[in-house]
Amino acid sequence: MSLFEVNDKGNVVVHGHLDRETLSKNFWDSLDGNERSTLINNKRCLVDLSDVERADSAGLAWLINAVRDAKQNGVSMSLYKMPEKLRKLAKISDADSFLPVE
Repeated sequence: MSLFEVNDKGNVVVHGHLDRETLSKNFWDSLDGNERSTLINNKRCLVDLSDVERADSAGLAWLINAVRDAKQNGVSMSLYKMPEKLRKLAKISDADSFLPVE
């Protein structure tokens, strides 16, 4: 199973671990051409984090960069069902203001 899946409505479901061991490149670079086009055409992206089992500072950086890259490509990204530990990590890192959490 891949780290995430993109459906035709521009929704993304993230699975497993968001940490330095599983993240080799950023979100936008991980998209194939069809996934990228879907997000750009929909102009929005909801990222479901309910299936994230573990995350560290690399995972937090991955999410911040995903939001930045989406915005640069005209896509509004929102995160939902963020695990409590990841939410706390974002808060103590003063990164919570960068993350559009629903």
